[in-house]
Amino acid sequence: MHQILKGKRVQLQALMDEDLETMLTWYSNSTFLRRLDALPAKPTTLDSLKKWRDEASERDNHFLFSIRDDKTFLGYIELDGILWTQRNGWVAIAIGDPSRQGKGYGTEAMSLLLDYAFYEINLHRIQLTVFSYNQPAIWLYENLGFTYEGAQREFILRDDEAYDMYIYGMLRREWIEKRSELSKS
Repeated sequence: MHQILKGKRVQLQALMDEDLETMLTWYSNSTFLRRLDALPAKPTTLDSLKKWRDEASERDNHFLFSIRDDKTFLGYIELDGILWTQRNGWVAIAIGDPSRQGKGYGTEAMSLLLDYAFYEINLHRIQLTVFSYNQPAIWLYENLGFTYEGAQREFILRDDEAYDMYIYGMLRREWIEKRSELSKS
């Protein structure tokens, strides 16, 4: 058996109150918010973040984890909207500190979550959406083996421009094959 919540550099843990306080700073950064959500960028409150975390822990189809490098909180990753009868779920990831982005933390965290989704809770399919202007995230997903499945054209309007929202998916058998490839390199 291999570790499913701990990698070489990061581990997935519960989201703590002090993590939410760090997230408040990220939620006042419009670049962070515009990569994460189609809703208008706006700061949030600690109470709203606590409610989000607490509701996730109460639901049986929502798994929310902090991403940590030793003891440093780097971001969060969630598996949500699980349809148990179909064994499908949605994934989202956020590394909040710009100095930690592009350093492989997201790749390792997403790999851990895919292992969790496919080997621990026995899902068949994981899907996600990403805006066409979020090239770092697109690279991450494609590097991990997600398949581009289509786009909602001109889904989001930002700064007088229209951008597509891409849909990516991965099947359990695809992750097993990709994971084998990644472990050889």
